Amino acid sequence: MAAGVGTDGLQLVRPEQDGGQSMGWAKYLEDIASRHNGTSLVQRQLQKEIGRDALPNRPKAPAKSRLNKQGEQNMSKLKDFTVATARPLPVIVLADVSGSMSANGKIDALNDAIQWMIESFAAEEHSRAEIHVAVIAFGKGGARLHQPLLPAAQIKWERVGAAGNTPMGAAFDLVVKMVEEHAQIPSRAYRPTVVLVSDGQPTDEWREPLQRLLASERASKASRFVLGIGDDADPAMLAEFLADPSARVYSAHEARQIKNFFRWVTMSVTQRTRSVNPNSVVVVDPTALDDYDF
Repeated sequence: MAAGVGTDGLQLVRPEQDGGQSMGWAKYLEDIASRHNGTSLVQRQLQKEIGRDALPNRPKAPAKSRLNKQGEQNMSKLKDFTVATARPLPVIVLADVSGSMSANGKIDALNDAIQWMIESFAAEEHSRAEIHVAVIAFGKGGARLHQPLLPAAQIKWERVGAAGNTPMGAAFDLVVKMVEEHAQIPSRAYRPTVVLVSDGQPTDEWREPLQRLLASERASKASRFVLGIGDDADPAMLAEFLADPSARVYSAHEARQIKNFFRWVTMSVTQRTRSVNPNSVVVVDPTALDDYDF
């Protein structure tokens, strides 16, 4: 027979062609097969040791997927940074809880309206401002901080009862102290909103405390709202709290009107959080409310 070429490129010579001096034909083929199989075993062992990703025919993971993962991590860090840098926007309610507020469901309507306002603020998500709420109640025993200043989302409203007189002057002094105290309202906070709600005349000295409020470097810059409840409220006296001839004292004679007033305050405050400059005073037209009648 003629000589041939093996699978590894070597010249194959039959035994009879070399005079029987070479290894037998079967032995020769067995040796070639052994060498080929040995090479395959080495390759498989190397593949196992260095991993499949090192194989030349194994495509690498697309770079896009790694970039997407990095992008998600960066967005998460940006979100955390945004939340951490949101500046507080304080809203302080001066709530008359005198004994007369217990009549005609006024105190219940006030509690419901404040709770609704807090829950509405808690639902707001804006990067520039985080709304904080405090409630100063004035009635039996003087003025007291019923709800400490906290982010709205952290507040669980505890309803307040009605009893005693109307120490409004004490409430003015307490709000000035709160606004001027940097531990309560830091310098980085936006200008506060102060809301006064009352159904009658003050029973303590209120003029000097009000003047201290209006002369306060920080409290005087607050955005102010006022609501008189019932026929005994004194619009002229309440107007002095606003200290703005163009501002209006709103009145309520029914429970739904109290809630409408707080809806209006809520809309005005949330508009500030959405504005380019939350320090600007934004007062929503109350007639924009669907059932405006207060």
